[in-house]
Amino acid sequence: MSQNPPSLRPDLAPRAHIDEPTREGQPRIGMVSLGCPKALVDSERILTRLRAEGYAISPDYTGADAVIVNTCGFLDSAKAESLDAIGEALRENGRVIVTGCLGAEPGYIREHHPQILAVTGPHQYEQVLDAVHTAVPPSPDPYIDLLPASGVTLTPRHYSYLKISEGCNHACKFCIIPDMRGRLASRPAHAVMREAEKLVDAGVKELLVISQDTSAYGLDLKYAEAKGHRAHITDLARDLGSLGAWVRLHYVYPYPHVRDLIPLMADGLILPYLDIPFQHAHPDTLKRMARPAAGAKTLDEIAAWRDICPDITLRSTFIVGYPGETEAEFQTLLDWMDEAQLDRVGCFQYENVEGARSNALPDHVPDEVKQDRWDRFMQKAQSISEAKLAAKAGKVLEVIVDEVDEDAATCRTTADAPEIDGNLFIDEGFEGLKAGDVVTVEVDEAGEYDLWGKPC
Repeated sequence: MSQNPPSLRPDLAPRAHIDEPTREGQPRIGMVSLGCPKALVDSERILTRLRAEGYAISPDYTGADAVIVNTCGFLDSAKAESLDAIGEALRENGRVIVTGCLGAEPGYIREHHPQILAVTGPHQYEQVLDAVHTAVPPSPDPYIDLLPASGVTLTPRHYSYLKISEGCNHACKFCIIPDMRGRLASRPAHAVMREAEKLVDAGVKELLVISQDTSAYGLDLKYAEAKGHRAHITDLARDLGSLGAWVRLHYVYPYPHVRDLIPLMADGLILPYLDIPFQHAHPDTLKRMARPAAGAKTLDEIAAWRDICPDITLRSTFIVGYPGETEAEFQTLLDWMDEAQLDRVGCFQYENVEGARSNALPDHVPDEVKQDRWDRFMQKAQSISEAKLAAKAGKVLEVIVDEVDEDAATCRTTADAPEIDGNLFIDEGFEGLKAGDVVTVEVDEAGEYDLWGKPC
């Protein structure tokens, strides 16, 4: 059992550990999945296709005939971590195929690791499969190699990420995601619903809706309706809420129509939780970022959301030390935090990313100033989190169980997304619980980021 402070870079997924029986002579592929949950979904889709073709999924390097490394390339530090992961896979296995966001820069990867077998870009599933076929020819047995109806998942069986679109139409100066993943490309709503229904039928209790810009879902499809489902985030959320699982929304931009989602939360149809990347609060900083928001307006929106659904949980991420950020602008952000009282907060120190337009901005902030501002920001965020959690002592909450060991059951409330938010621990009377159970608890202790409670 361990406490879980919110991750400041919650974008490193563990190596896939999949334990399943294999037959003699069956080709085996390993997977290292780095990056955000959207990349994790890409990894699941690649493994599902490979599993359907008769490949086994290896839980370690030594048992794999080749290893796929799904990379992250959002920040220079993420690129370095991806290169390290590729290097580790080469040392431990020697036969490596690279895909994902950093795969959009094949020359950069081969400069550091020329011995890799192949490089493909993000969501290029067919090219990844071709590379695997070349490196490790398939050898399917149609009488044995049966694919589970839910496909291969890299998350625990009781929750799953549900990707509803690719790409982004924004042009934030610090971000190169649109260059790597393209413009918004929404999945048809009926296809999303079909996948969600299969997941719930397979035992998934929580659906985590992800995309680059969840609020814009369906815009490129002109909100088309097909097979009884309309491609609009409000309609999709309502349809998903009818399946009986928890539905959690991530990466929601604060557009005016987001207010239409809040009554669905108040009615219990979807979780009262919004993950919104505000990034900053000072209007001049936001303008330099080319962000489609303003701090004062978002405070008004937050107040409106809380009027409709007082129990709503708001999570966000911010950047400190952005080029040109003055001490006055940073203080505005701290003051805004006092007003907004966000429940869950993460923070990045700005860093240049190759290809980002923000690199060319004047007045870059010295590293020591960025560190000081990050420390002050996180101190503010921690104090808000601690006070908000302390107010939950004595309350009865619904939680989902993630893991049970000899010490406690590790759970999450509706206010907590897996791996990036806090936990609720049940350390008494947990013996009959198992992962995926949804139970009610009474909170009897609160920390800076986590809660403790007992079953009701």
